[in-house]
Amino acid sequence: MDTPMSAVAKTILIVEDEPKLAQLLLEYLQEAGFQTHCLHDGDQVMPWLDSHHADLLILDLMLPGKDGFSLCREIRDHSDVAIIMATARVVEADRLQGLEIGADDYVCKPYSLKEMVARVKVILRRIDSNSSRATGQTVTATKLFDLNPAKMSIAVLCQPLDLTPVEFRLLQHFITRPNIVFSRDDLLNVIYDDYRLVSERTVDSHIKNLRKKIQLHVPDRELIRSIYGVGYIFETDNSDH
Repeated sequence: MDTPMSAVAKTILIVEDEPKLAQLLLEYLQEAGFQTHCLHDGDQVMPWLDSHHADLLILDLMLPGKDGFSLCREIRDHSDVAIIMATARVVEADRLQGLEIGADDYVCKPYSLKEMVARVKVILRRIDSNSSRATGQTVTATKLFDLNPAKMSIAVLCQPLDLTPVEFRLLQHFITRPNIVFSRDDLLNVIYDDYRLVSERTVDSHIKNLRKKIQLHVPDRELIRSIYGVGYIFETDNSDH
């Protein structure tokens, strides 16, 4: 079978305690051309990541050992690797919590294996697209922010922000289009190709995270402002240009 270009050299770590599901998912991902590895216990994840590279994790929430929420927080302390959370817990609060702590997507069980493979491809394609469009040069978006698309990095007041891929896409969208009001639907289109199972509150969760990270360095200003009943605007004034 020919390996799709988007999957070349991409490694997917599956963290799933249901052996049959893990094996099926592994086979579907391998058929799509990905390199794969499976772990079945949460305590195995961090040691594995310390000595191996992964481009994306499919992370179950209910695991023996460390649970998925704890792992996601720990991973986000030092890595921006893409994370898809998968769980039988369908309560919206659980989905929002997963997104708030840094997951890029959240899929409820039982899920279509073909859909999961498609979501993996979408996330990795977005990451590759951001890199391929980049010139490698730092673009000064405002006096506060420096955007480097090649490295998928954004700094505020020369301090790098620790952003997930979704947060990077959102903030890049804002700082390259300042003083424009975007609806939640507009912003969902920025972060997901297919958001039929994602509520508009997903955007609110990511915006909340972005605000917290920015305000660590710019505590006296709310740069991403809510427009009641409409959406959000990234505001700059003349002194920022």
